[in-house]
Amino acid sequence: MFILDAYAQSTNTSTSSTFESLQQFLPLILIFVVFYFLLIRPQQKKTKAHRELISQLRRGDRVLIQSGIIGQINKVINDTEVLVEIADDVRVRVVRSAISEVLAKTESVSDSNKESKIKDEISDDNIVETSKIKKKKLSVFSRISDKK
Repeated sequence: MFILDAYAQSTNTSTSSTFESLQQFLPLILIFVVFYFLLIRPQQKKTKAHRELISQLRRGDRVLIQSGIIGQINKVINDTEVLVEIADDVRVRVVRSAISEVLAKTESVSDSNKESKIKDEISDDNIVETSKIKKKKLSVFSRISDKK
């Protein structure tokens, strides 16, 4: 009387069951994708940049160690260690991975040679330009004095 007849589900359950199972896992898949782009990928980029920074350390670079000490690299000992001078005649051996950032980078010899050549060229051009300007001023002043 009050009980209705229960109807059986359709017999074609193979396509609907795969869709339903996919629909159940879709939120989990979306959460993983969001975590990948918001957490995992930026951390991988940061790690890669830090590895690159550590590989380019040279003598004379001012560095910040993870402990908060600021020093200058005095000697690169090997691939994993550097000697950092933190005060006058106070040197500490530090593992490269303990260096958190480079505060001031020293110039390589080739870079400083290029910059000095550019500065020489600029100063030579300025000398030539200055002499041309002086000649023009002299010619203008000579014309003015000739008119008087």
